[in-house]
Amino acid sequence: MTDTPFKSGFVALVGRPNAGKSTLLNAACGQRIAITSPVAQTTRKRLRAVVNTPTSQIVIVDTPGLHKPKDALGKELNRAALGELSDVDVVAMLVDATKPVGTGDEWVGAHVDKAHAPKILVLTKADIAKPDQMQAQLEAASKLAHFNDVIVTSATEGFNVDAFLALVSEKLPEGPKWFPDDMDSDATEEDLVAEFVREKVLLNCRDEVPHSVAAVCNDIVWKKDGHASVSATIFVEREGQKGIIVGKGGSMVKKIGVAARADIERLLGAKVYLELRVQVRPQWRRDQNEIRRLGYEATE
Repeated sequence: MTDTPFKSGFVALVGRPNAGKSTLLNAACGQRIAITSPVAQTTRKRLRAVVNTPTSQIVIVDTPGLHKPKDALGKELNRAALGELSDVDVVAMLVDATKPVGTGDEWVGAHVDKAHAPKILVLTKADIAKPDQMQAQLEAASKLAHFNDVIVTSATEGFNVDAFLALVSEKLPEGPKWFPDDMDSDATEEDLVAEFVREKVLLNCRDEVPHSVAAVCNDIVWKKDGHASVSATIFVEREGQKGIIVGKGGSMVKKIGVAARADIERLLGAKVYLELRVQVRPQWRRDQNEIRRLGYEATE
């Protein structure tokens, strides 16, 4: 009797904005690594998370939601997401089970169909989809590409998350561990801090300040008492947006800071003093240099 071969490789999560990619990644990892919000294009940077099982190492690649771009940032996000299709061992296309399949899904499906890797159709949000919705989605979404497998999930309820990982693992090639066992993600602490801050802006100001927000972690300084001093800057495009984020008497930026600090303390495993600044960079989403400076450029 031979030992079970060890498998390892990369699976890309692709789909329309708000299809549930980051939520599935977090559920698969058992912790919050990717930020989530009801705002489209919440994910802007490729994020790789590592899931280890006794017989495999699965590297999950979370990508920006594919959409019709309106500016240079949108084009860059699409380029980042599509670029993953040729570099992974498995492609998982996520489709929201609660929303009818549309031309946007068809566009994504056409790109997925060109990928040489095995393809899995993942219907998400099964916990809130009605039975007739689910059946209609299964029929419509299955026609978007030539899928090797189909699975229905609810990441928020943990439904079929392990089954999804098992399905991916089956399709991975034999190989070594690409990352050490104690590595959860390839994102730096500074990257995650910036993302946690941006998430809290989206959750608290999404009606007024949707896609104009960027965030950068300036530094993390460890004190002798074991506490950490963290400085981050929130960027917007207009003075009016800055006023909304700062709030009356600084009330909104304080609320954002309190919420972000809880995630940052969990990340760093220490008490944190968080300093937030808000700056205006006009039209940064249309400026390729600004996009690069803020770290949103697609990696080659």
